[in-house]
Amino acid sequence: MPAMRRDMTETHDVLIIGSGAAGLTAALALAEEKKVLVLAKGTLTGGSTAWAQGGIAAVLDAGDTFEDHIRDTMVAGAGLNDRDTVEFVIERAPHAIDRLIELGVPFNKESGALHLTREGGHSHRRIVHVNDATGWAVQSALLKAAEANPNITLLPGRTCIDLITGRHELRYSGAGQVWGAYALNEETGEVEAHVARATVLAAGGAGRCYLFSTAPRGATGDGIAMAWRGGARVANMEMMQFHPTCLYNLEVKNFLVTEAVRGEGGRLINPRTGKRFMEFYDPERLELAPRDIVARAIDAEIKRFGLDYVHLDISHQPPEFVKEHFPTIHEKLLGLGIDMTKEPIPVVPAQHYTCGGVLVDLFARTDLPGLWAAGECIESGLHGANRLASNSLLECFVFGEAAARDILSMWDELDAPPEIRPWDASRVTDSDEEVVIKQNWTEIRRFMWNYVGIVRTTKRLERAANRIRLLQSEIDDYYGSFRVTTDLIELRNLVQAAELIVRCALERKESRGLHFTLDHPQTDPIARDTVLLPR
Repeated sequence: MPAMRRDMTETHDVLIIGSGAAGLTAALALAEEKKVLVLAKGTLTGGSTAWAQGGIAAVLDAGDTFEDHIRDTMVAGAGLNDRDTVEFVIERAPHAIDRLIELGVPFNKESGALHLTREGGHSHRRIVHVNDATGWAVQSALLKAAEANPNITLLPGRTCIDLITGRHELRYSGAGQVWGAYALNEETGEVEAHVARATVLAAGGAGRCYLFSTAPRGATGDGIAMAWRGGARVANMEMMQFHPTCLYNLEVKNFLVTEAVRGEGGRLINPRTGKRFMEFYDPERLELAPRDIVARAIDAEIKRFGLDYVHLDISHQPPEFVKEHFPTIHEKLLGLGIDMTKEPIPVVPAQHYTCGGVLVDLFARTDLPGLWAAGECIESGLHGANRLASNSLLECFVFGEAAARDILSMWDELDAPPEIRPWDASRVTDSDEEVVIKQNWTEIRRFMWNYVGIVRTTKRLERAANRIRLLQSEIDDYYGSFRVTTDLIELRNLVQAAELIVRCALERKESRGLHFTLDHPQTDPIARDTVLLPR
C-alpha cells in the first residue's frame, strides 16, 4: 500500500469495514476490477464469523424446496420478514455454497455427497457444515483468498471511529455522501482518514451490549452506531436473539453449544426434576422449536425452579456419533471435566445475534449515498422477528456479493472523493480516568441484561432508557475531552446501540418473536417494522 501522507489521509477505490464473511465476500468480488482496502478492528479473525459453529442453510437435498426454506424462515421470523428479501437470499444459497467449495471450504460429506444436518425451525436437513467449526473454516478460506489477491489490502489493528461524510469535506457539504471512515491506528494511537469512492459496512452486531453473550469481544455495534450518527435509518433493533444453549461455566464465558446438538437428538432436561421440559412449551417441535421459544422456555424453567442452568443431554447417542459430529465441543468440554458422551451439559441462554440494524435494500444500499452494508449490522428483511438457524452466514455471502455487484455496476456514476479534512486532536489530552470506561461498560451490560433481556416490561425498559441518557451525557463529555482509544470508541458505540435497542423495544406495543413483553403479550394481526429516523 502506498505510504500514508503526513496528514494521515489515504485514498482507495473501495473501503470495507470488517474482515468477516460479509466483508471478505464483498472484497473478493470487488477485487476483480478495483483496488480494495479492508479494515479490521484487532485481528483479521476477530469477528463473529470465526466463532460460528453450526453451518450454512441451503436447499441442496432432492426432497427440499426453496418454498420450504422460505416458509421456515418466515415462520421463525414471526411474519416480520420481507418476502422479497427472503426469496432473494434463499434462491442464491446454492450458488454461495458452490463458491465456498471453489475457495476450498472442506464441508463434511457422506457417501460422496454433502452431509446435511438439521437445526431448530428447519423442516428439512439443509445445513452444510465443517464438523462443528464451520465459521472458522469459512473465515480461513476467505482470508486465504483475500491475502493472495493483489487488489486487496488487509489492514488489521484499525478501530473505526466515524464515517467520513460531506460534513468532513474541506468545503463543507450537508449532502450526507459517505467518503470512507476515520480509524484509530491501535499501535500508534494516531487517527487515519481512509477515503474511498465507495464504502461497505460489514462491522458485525451489537451483542456485547449484554452481560452474557456468545459474541466476540469486539461486537460493540460499531457499524450500526456509525451509520446512525451519519444519518442512516436503523430498524428492528429490539429483535436481539438469545441463543438457548450457552455453556454455563463461571470460568469460561461465551462458549456456545451449537444448535446442531439438539438437531442430532439432544434433549433439554430440568436438573431438579430430571424431566424433559420442552414438551410443556412446544409439544410438537420440542427441542427443535425456533430459538426464541426454546430460550424463553429455558428462562422460564430457570426462574420457576430457581436454577442456575438447565441440562442439555445427548449422552443417549452412541459415543462415536457424538465425537464425530461435535469434535470441537467434545474436546473443549473434556478440558472442563465434562464428558458429553456420558453426562449432560449445563447450559443457559445468552445473547447471540443482532437481527435488526442498518436498513438496506436488495442492492445492499443504505440511506446514505456511497455507503453499502452487509452482514450482522444490517436489517435486510431476511430475519424478521427471529433469525432462523444458519441463515446468518448465508446473508453475509448474498449481501456481500450484492454490494460488490452494485458498486461495480454503477462505478462510472460515483464521484471521485473530494479533499477531506484530517482528524483534529488538537483540543484533547490523554485520559487519566480509564476507570470511568470500565465502570460504564460494566454498567451498560448489566442493566441491559436485567432490563432488556429475554422477557421485558415497559417499566424495565424505561429504567434502562433513563440510565442510558445519563451515561450518554457522561460518555460524550469524556469523548470530547480525551484522546480516543479503542475502549472509548467501543463504549461510545455500545451506549448508542443500547439506546437504539431500548427505543425500538419501547415503540413495539406487542410481543412478536424475540421481543416478548409482559405488558403487551399479544401479537398484532399485522406485522410492522420498527424504523427509527435519525434526529
